[in-house]
Amino acid sequence: MDDVFETTNGAVRGFRAAEDVVAALGIPYAAPPFGAARFRAPRPATPWRGVRDGTAFGPVAPQSAELPGAPSWRPGDEDVLTVNVWTPTPATDPLPVLVWIHGGAYTFGSSAQPDFDGTALARTGLVVVTLNYRLGFEGFGHVPAASRSGFGSGPDAPVSADFEADVDFEADADAESDGTAPPDNRGLLDLIAALRWVRDDIGAFGGDPGNVTLAGQSSGATAVVCLMVMEQARGLFRRAIAHSPASPFHTREIAASTTREIAAAAGCEATPAGLASATPQALVAASDQVVDAYRHDPSSGSRHYDPSLFAPVLGGATLPVDPLTALAAGAARDVDLLLCHTTEEYWLLDAVGSCAKLTTHARIDRFAEDFGLAGDVVEGYRSARPGAPVRDVHLALFGDLLFGEFTHRLAEAHAAGGGRAHLSVFDRRRGGADRTPVRAWHCADIPFAFGNLDDDRLSFLIGGAPGPEDHELAHRMVRAWSGFAATGDPGWAPFAGTTTRTAHVWTTADQPAADRRPVPDRALWATTDFPVLRP
Repeated sequence: MDDVFETTNGAVRGFRAAEDVVAALGIPYAAPPFGAARFRAPRPATPWRGVRDGTAFGPVAPQSAELPGAPSWRPGDEDVLTVNVWTPTPATDPLPVLVWIHGGAYTFGSSAQPDFDGTALARTGLVVVTLNYRLGFEGFGHVPAASRSGFGSGPDAPVSADFEADVDFEADADAESDGTAPPDNRGLLDLIAALRWVRDDIGAFGGDPGNVTLAGQSSGATAVVCLMVMEQARGLFRRAIAHSPASPFHTREIAASTTREIAAAAGCEATPAGLASATPQALVAASDQVVDAYRHDPSSGSRHYDPSLFAPVLGGATLPVDPLTALAAGAARDVDLLLCHTTEEYWLLDAVGSCAKLTTHARIDRFAEDFGLAGDVVEGYRSARPGAPVRDVHLALFGDLLFGEFTHRLAEAHAAGGGRAHLSVFDRRRGGADRTPVRAWHCADIPFAFGNLDDDRLSFLIGGAPGPEDHELAHRMVRAWSGFAATGDPGWAPFAGTTTRTAHVWTTADQPAADRRPVPDRALWATTDFPVLRP
């Protein structure tokens, strides 16, 4: 069989990912976002003649990360806005579609990571789409529209303590909305362009454009909940899956401050022309330099503990209000939502060295002060872990601050706004072969949900070779995603409000109940505002 698919822009030849699944990779959904298109909303892809080869992933977005099993970015790679499709064969009726957004702190990652292979999910009767989008400064950096009082006058200009006094953000927002200035959240606009490609072209692969589920993890999950409330994305999907959504967002003032820091490190002016004069690799290197400075400066505030520079920017034309507020107001009541977080999120970030190591309780107190946390939050976490190492208290606290509590609040907000939310918690843990605990940490749930456990490149994430009980858990999680994407039912009851919290817990069948980590006392977070605005 000749696995050729006719899309709007041209024909694509795929390949057999398995006997019953065909994949087509690296299909452009928008034009390369460089040159005159840099820092702008995505533009239509250029049609091609003949049959395009779809056997290799497209280039990844500019970044410095080198991830196991995934390609690295190379300067000069520009065709970074591509989708990949896995579809069952033979397909009969139009099938439900699942569109996946990778995570990576809005800074790194790609659709080519081995845990995102769509073959197992496609075998359940889904058409699976994964994609690349702009990251780092290219996708989430704030590019100012105009200057006032010297803003953007040079890399050595001091950063004002009160940006509102220096920058006309209202004029900036007006310029963004009328198209005369680079928009904020360009990475989110890329995702909307990809969803429009799905609407227009997924039928060629056997998919139903009227039955699309948008899914993501970490920053990808936060992108999902942002798109739920963005007017530009309305009607492009009917269900959403968000695993470990990250709570940090930026105001336009915070984003402008970050731009000045990156511009100073790159040696350019913090103006549209100045930033455009810096190559993508220069802005990647400058961002890494700024991150490193925060990492080595304990007095630098909240960014010292995990110096991520980018997040969705609130207050402009693309994202006027944060998702919690918009969901509670009913902005996405017609979109079903499936949420999940892991019980030990931040242990992964500690293991890979991306967060500060806190070794004293005084440092934890400083951490709470830098994030504006009430003292009883920290005391509650200490009391729940008598005799635990300082590191364990810190990682539990940080994980719930950035992921766990935000996940629960999203469920509450969506339910309050009239939407239907299903809540779950991933708590698969066991002892490793060397007696080192295998944690239910950040990202560990995704190979299970995709059904990809046997790839050796994922052994670190899941804590070694999988056993039969792990494959059984993966089967259940794949079935839950597939059922939700097809019908809106993952297999357990919807979240029923703040008094009755119905959360499904993912564990292996042989995991002793005594080893299961309970969800923390959420009353401790009652006085903490979400989403977290950093720094």
